[in-house]
Amino acid sequence: MMQWNAWGDPAAAKPLSPAIRALLGQALGIDGADIDEPTLEQVRLRPSALSPADLDGLSAVVGAANVTTDDQARLLRAGGKSTLDLLRRRDFGVQDAPDAIVLPGGDRDVAEVLRFCGERSIAVVPFGGGTSVVGGLDPTRGDFKAVVSLDLRRLDELHSLDEVSWEAELGAGLTGPDAERLLGERGFSLGHFPQSFCFATIGGFAATRSSGQDSAGYGRFDDMVRGLRAVTPAGVLDLGRAPASAAGPDLRQLLLGSEGTFGIITRVRVRVHPVPEATRYEAWSFPDFATGADALRAVAQTGTGPTVIRLSDEAETGVNLATTESIGEQQVTGGCLAITAFEGTEAHVASRHAETRDLLAASGGTSLGEGPARAWEHGRFNAPYLRDALLSAGALCETLETATNWSNVAALKAAVTEALTGSLAESGTPALVLCHISHVYPTGASLYFTVVAAQRGNPIEQWRNAKAAASEAMLRSGATITHHHAVGADHRPWMRDEIGDLGVTVLRAVKEALDPAGILNPGKLIP
Repeated sequence: MMQWNAWGDPAAAKPLSPAIRALLGQALGIDGADIDEPTLEQVRLRPSALSPADLDGLSAVVGAANVTTDDQARLLRAGGKSTLDLLRRRDFGVQDAPDAIVLPGGDRDVAEVLRFCGERSIAVVPFGGGTSVVGGLDPTRGDFKAVVSLDLRRLDELHSLDEVSWEAELGAGLTGPDAERLLGERGFSLGHFPQSFCFATIGGFAATRSSGQDSAGYGRFDDMVRGLRAVTPAGVLDLGRAPASAAGPDLRQLLLGSEGTFGIITRVRVRVHPVPEATRYEAWSFPDFATGADALRAVAQTGTGPTVIRLSDEAETGVNLATTESIGEQQVTGGCLAITAFEGTEAHVASRHAETRDLLAASGGTSLGEGPARAWEHGRFNAPYLRDALLSAGALCETLETATNWSNVAALKAAVTEALTGSLAESGTPALVLCHISHVYPTGASLYFTVVAAQRGNPIEQWRNAKAAASEAMLRSGATITHHHAVGADHRPWMRDEIGDLGVTVLRAVKEALDPAGILNPGKLIP
């Protein structure tokens, strides 16, 4: 489990360096004094609303040892890890949390828990690694008398591995590292490495349509999924029989990205690949973001096949956010930093690297060798720890992402940046807005923004206003409200704009068919 009030492992937390503190003071006027926040002993949770009969019934399904109303366990599952989640954890007042934690041991347990909760008017929020950054784990009761967190950590098996077809069936509760370990023991890898990799789970990857940092080579997680099992209040869905099918609409897509609102994903069958025998890295510098973006487009449209390719803008390059071990220390002078990596056989890596290298050089890039790319790879899961330290020092720090066509990248970047800086200026602070291209496609790319400002007034409302301004700018620019962070509660107000009135009607019809009592993750995804 991660910390209750911060990201990840407390042993991995790092204090702000002198360089970062100087940057905060010079650019944002932040003195770095620690913000007052409650200790674990000072946190007060709303009392559990479950009756003894409710708890006895849940215990009869999964065993008494797998049901708890312990306050510390409830607090650990009281939300995800967005900036809003972490700011709420600093509240000295009464905080919301699930009324109990329930740990099923298999599909039958899940089905019985859903049946019982439907009869008792208890909402159910599925829980994997707790890494949601869009309010996807908010313990929303709605009209229900209580809400439980259905923790899937016991569903942690490698059920099967087809070494001929390169497919594996994984339990939804497996974390990224455990999935890689189990597959690696058999000589295979999934190759899905989002920033949440160390804690997020297979079920969470599927339920949010996650996209990992190696997506240029292996695709998004929904590209990897070949089949899945979901337990719903209406029954069990076993989906995906073959590599491809024309047997009507692909029902897997109803569950991929459904965020636990339609059913509980318990198993996922995914495409895997042999552990790469070779990896090659190279970093590049481009004179400006537009030149670098055109270069990445050339690579994506030619299909030269890097496993990783990403581009930081001038601001992100300047503070070295891409190479998180040296944030605030100037190492790449000017321009925009691009990272490339290649995995596979020795021959395949060499040929793909050579073709990509020629394209990037012809597009205005200057090779920086492998050093900055290896530095990025070494620290690529560490950036959330920096956010924790910034929040404690009085800074407001959060990320948001979107995607659009190549022809619209520049306009979208400008619109979102202007919306963020404008909103935060109204709250009384300048803002540092950093951006990188995180995922590429032949037709477009994902833009990933990092925002740092000073906390002013009520920082929760301050960020909500900035996020709303950025979201409206995305929609006006013709972009998507989210590329890989999912919808949750935070993006839900814009879903109708994203999919239209009829799209909302379709989602509600699916919800009614699979979860007629509406107990699954209320307040998320569906307007």
